[in-house]
Amino acid sequence: MFRFFRHQPYTVPFSLLIAVIALSIWLLLRVVLSMQVGLSQLSLKELAGIFINGFWFDLSALAYLIVPWLLVGLLMPNALRQQPWVIKLRWFLAGFMTFCLLFGAVSEYIFWQEFSTRFNFIAVDYLIYTNEVIGNIRESYPVPLILAGIALLAGLIVFSLSKFIHFDTKPRTRKQRLGWGLVAIALPLLSFEFANVDQMAFSKNAYANELSGNGVFSFSAAARRNELDYDKFYKTMPQAEALSVLKSVGVVRKTTSAMMAVQSHEKLTSAQASKMTEAPNYAMGSFKRRPKNVVLISVESLSADYLGTYGNQENLTPYLDQLAKESLVFDKVFATGTRTVRGLDALSIAIPPIPGQAIVHRPNTDHLATIGELLEIKGYSTFFIYGGYGVFDSMNKYFRGNDYQVVDRTDFDKATIQSENVWGVDDESLFNNSLRILDQNVQSHRPFFAHIMTTSNHRPYTYPQNKIDLPQGNRRGAVKYTDYAIGQFMAQAKSKPWFKDTLFVIVADHCASVAGKTKLPVAKYHIPLFFYAPDLLPAGHYTRMASQIDIVPTLLDLLGTADAQHFYGQSMFKAAHEQLPERAFVSNYQALGYYKNNQLIVLSPKQEVEAYQVDPVSFESTPATVDNNLLNEAVAYYQTAARAYKHGELKELIETR
Repeated sequence: MFRFFRHQPYTVPFSLLIAVIALSIWLLLRVVLSMQVGLSQLSLKELAGIFINGFWFDLSALAYLIVPWLLVGLLMPNALRQQPWVIKLRWFLAGFMTFCLLFGAVSEYIFWQEFSTRFNFIAVDYLIYTNEVIGNIRESYPVPLILAGIALLAGLIVFSLSKFIHFDTKPRTRKQRLGWGLVAIALPLLSFEFANVDQMAFSKNAYANELSGNGVFSFSAAARRNELDYDKFYKTMPQAEALSVLKSVGVVRKTTSAMMAVQSHEKLTSAQASKMTEAPNYAMGSFKRRPKNVVLISVESLSADYLGTYGNQENLTPYLDQLAKESLVFDKVFATGTRTVRGLDALSIAIPPIPGQAIVHRPNTDHLATIGELLEIKGYSTFFIYGGYGVFDSMNKYFRGNDYQVVDRTDFDKATIQSENVWGVDDESLFNNSLRILDQNVQSHRPFFAHIMTTSNHRPYTYPQNKIDLPQGNRRGAVKYTDYAIGQFMAQAKSKPWFKDTLFVIVADHCASVAGKTKLPVAKYHIPLFFYAPDLLPAGHYTRMASQIDIVPTLLDLLGTADAQHFYGQSMFKAAHEQLPERAFVSNYQALGYYKNNQLIVLSPKQEVEAYQVDPVSFESTPATVDNNLLNEAVAYYQTAARAYKHGELKELIETR
């Protein structure tokens, strides 16, 4: 037995050692993440697929990772190979690579806690906004301790290996160098040719598919696919047929003389504006009269299931639950995506979520047909007020380019800020500054539309002390604090002279989590929506299903414009009156979902189509046969929306023919 532990050290090439370390760390990470998901969520067949498919992706990632070390071995002169300092340098590099691989694994673990996916386009975006992301990590986790632990573990691993392994220091012949060179060229070429991130989708279980991936590989794929061409990757149909399908479900986007003013960016005179055709009275629902102003509050990550109004029993939202009793509550509204920028798309330009990056974050997005742009033309003061840094995700650029007056944390007087973290100021400070801005607007005698975006319900979940009865640092406390801040805002707003003429819209940008066994778990897109205007609107419930993109056209109809017809979304009260079909759009950056008649159609790259039957109460999904009528509607919506953006029609507002 003792002889076994005293055998001669194994002699291995340096690149082989790095390969073994990488594969071992990636395997361990996959085991940990699988255990966290829970074996009850995975069948034996799926477990086998996770590790078989996972090994394929690990090898595919390794094919790129190992190339620099193969080239070093190829180019190193034989005279240096046996030098003591070169041998020590190799062990140092082995330790450094082990540290990097462990750091990547820990980073993936943290990313999984937030998104339940391998690295994807979100991780790519986060590299752009390092200040916010690194700041968020530093405020949320004990970074020095984690780094020290990783360094210590890397050192222990390398020290232990040095007892059993010696590096191959034999001279390399020309034939051997040629062989190493061919391997260094062949490995990445083979990986590029035969490995594809779409191969992760080996099952119907989204958890299993994500667990089978490799973070390095999926990150690289996301960097290449950050913007997906719908026509290239998704199922299509003739454009004339798509427009005909949309017309059959009540979507006919037209232009008017007023909209042509947007093309030349000229304001309408009051006389021109007065000639605009108002929306019909039935599009107002139960409103006693039209609101003069609108305050749209988009709340960070506020899933419907946090609110007592939607069934939660934890009393996390006492102020909102009380407000709901005085509001029109929309029972079944679904967010279009999983990130703030996707929610901002829906709440400004009301477009189905096109694949890849959100429009807010794309180039050439000035003077689109946003609600802010349209109302500014009609004489409104339009605001986007954000508690964080508006440079993040190009929000400042987007909203300024669409005629909003943009206000972010850099515009707040420091004396007005109670607390802040890297993501933004506390929501009370945001709302107090918003009230000041709206009060100042009264002097202009202009109606206003204000979009206020909160940040407190975001990791690291910090907020002012002694406001609520839950500790900082967790989602539940952040939800309750945001609820408290909204309650304080409403209490102050009631004392304002503009309150009685103002509609307050409270909605989430997206849900807190989208993890589920299916690609697009419908329940994880269910968001709250309240219309609160006690002087204008009686309390009640809107029971029809609706999408986040339906809010903008509804507001435009309520304000008495004819602009709702220029959007893909439905004006909700008009839709109820005309009995238009109920539907919703849900997506991640690749999968595009169309939810209607309790069936979810999912469009994916490579022209793939899936269908799921959705329980109308629990929203649980089970695989189903594709309904071709729903498939055609899904393709028609997403294809025309993607082409409208690509061809500039959202900006130019060319009449659809």
